[in-house]
Amino acid sequence: MNPALKAWTRALELTAPIERHRSATWPEVIDRLADRFADTPALVSREAALTYRGLADASHRYARWGLSIGLGAGDVVCLLMPNCPDYLALWIGLNRIGAICALLNTHLTGERLAHCINLVAPRAIVAGATLAAALRSAEHRTAPGVKCWAHGAASHGLPRLEHEITAASAEPLTAAERPPPALEDRALYIYTSGTSGLPKAAAVSHFRVMQWTHWFAGMMDTRPTDRLYDCLPMYHSIGGVVAAGAPLVGGGTVVLRERFAASEFWSDLIAERCTLFQYIGELCRYLLHSPPQREETHHALRLCCGNGLRPEVWEPFKSRFHIPQILEYYASTEGSFSLYNCEGEPGAIGRIPAFLSHRFPVALVKFDIHTGAPLRGADGRCVRCEPNEPGEALGQLSDDAGEPRGRFEGYADAEASARKIERNVLAAGDAWYRTGDLMRRDARGFYYFVDRVGDTFRWKGENVSASEVAAVIVSCRGVADTAVYGVAIPGADGRAGMAAVVVDRDFELPRLHSHLAEQLPDYARPLFVRIVPAIELTSTFKLNKQDLARQGFDPTLSADEVYFDDRRGGAYVRLDAALFERLQEGAVRL
Repeated sequence: MNPALKAWTRALELTAPIERHRSATWPEVIDRLADRFADTPALVSREAALTYRGLADASHRYARWGLSIGLGAGDVVCLLMPNCPDYLALWIGLNRIGAICALLNTHLTGERLAHCINLVAPRAIVAGATLAAALRSAEHRTAPGVKCWAHGAASHGLPRLEHEITAASAEPLTAAERPPPALEDRALYIYTSGTSGLPKAAAVSHFRVMQWTHWFAGMMDTRPTDRLYDCLPMYHSIGGVVAAGAPLVGGGTVVLRERFAASEFWSDLIAERCTLFQYIGELCRYLLHSPPQREETHHALRLCCGNGLRPEVWEPFKSRFHIPQILEYYASTEGSFSLYNCEGEPGAIGRIPAFLSHRFPVALVKFDIHTGAPLRGADGRCVRCEPNEPGEALGQLSDDAGEPRGRFEGYADAEASARKIERNVLAAGDAWYRTGDLMRRDARGFYYFVDRVGDTFRWKGENVSASEVAAVIVSCRGVADTAVYGVAIPGADGRAGMAAVVVDRDFELPRLHSHLAEQLPDYARPLFVRIVPAIELTSTFKLNKQDLARQGFDPTLSADEVYFDDRRGGAYVRLDAALFERLQEGAVRL
């Protein structure tokens, strides 16, 4: 059996029992793992550690604390905590009594934090000691009467959660204390990153937690000898459920870090004897652009797993750091399907084996950039893409109410949920989940990410992919990072391309101009270039372009140098107030 088929088979074997045993949820799995692996380290950080037995015991104590403050099935508790072993123990414990945990982004403060809290109407909030001040900044914007606790040494006036659970029993809960939750019940709220608009709270059922943890355990073939390095935020589905859960299914250990640090990554990974690493594509790019380190090829990695590894980074990353296997996949917290690249095809985000096409019904349909919706033909149905033709990826939703697989569980906001469903796509009455991602599928069935729907813009009658333009820009010597987006010019149809560029000492503006002229068609070449000191990222390492796009090409809105591509002169020219005014008046030929 070839390695790819083995991976699919393992994943299917581990997830098949989930639907047959519909009363088994992740807290129950943790109890079984505690019986089997007992004193084996489960979660370790620099400050604390929990064995498998310790994780189960702590979760029972947190469950009893929840009962003691009156929490019950369907009640929401917000967690605002840094990565630590107790983070997982806490939400597992509250899940035991049917409560739902909303995993708050630890980088939010004030109005945005209050928005995320108010979305889910919590009964209680637990804040890490270092984040209590952030919680205080949002208090006056949240509903009154929500009880708050601090987890950690500095409580900032809040009651200490550790003090309240010391007397709680670690014995398993009885059915009389609290009936266990059902597989279809809600377990978590996990927030979208909010790169466009405010974050949305995606609902995650116990079924999805089970499916994610066991499917990835099969894909990665997690074993008791494995130690996975997890420096991704635990409030996200990747860092907090997939990376934290899949190694536990196999009896391995999760090494937690609060954040990613390129300068210490390899030495830390080696010191912790890690065999697995969970990545997001930008992390790999940062490592590739970091100075060489003696330790970078002395690791014991057998596999790294993640998403967003761009084609131009894949091979250099794998070669330089001697990575034996890369398992790239495509998924989203709220999505109805996933793709997996078990073959290690560089640049591909995955494929669907023929024998599983019924399980992952996916369609790529043409996208109308003017309406922001799938293009429909004369018959009113969406138009499928040809091989290698970009289109929006849709996942068909199950019409079987008793079938948890293939469902869209939606958001806390019902209107936001409705906007993600497209109906009558290929047949009357069908329903499909809109990913908002443009992809293409080659003749062999491999899928490739093209762009986010909102990041593709139209200029001179052509669709421009921001991510594809960005890939060309960063391949130019002297460019360290870039963000590409469209900006409106009065009197011009569509949006012109603009690139915010982070440069190093090797950067030369004329070289960038000639590089883009050689690599890109005229319509795709950014009309404006802005030299910036850094590009803001979301906490999950996605480019945050909102402020850049809002400022547009007005040179007075920042101290950054902005350049205009003078196509007639064949060079970039500094954009000053006078030239800006002429562009606004339509007096410059574009």
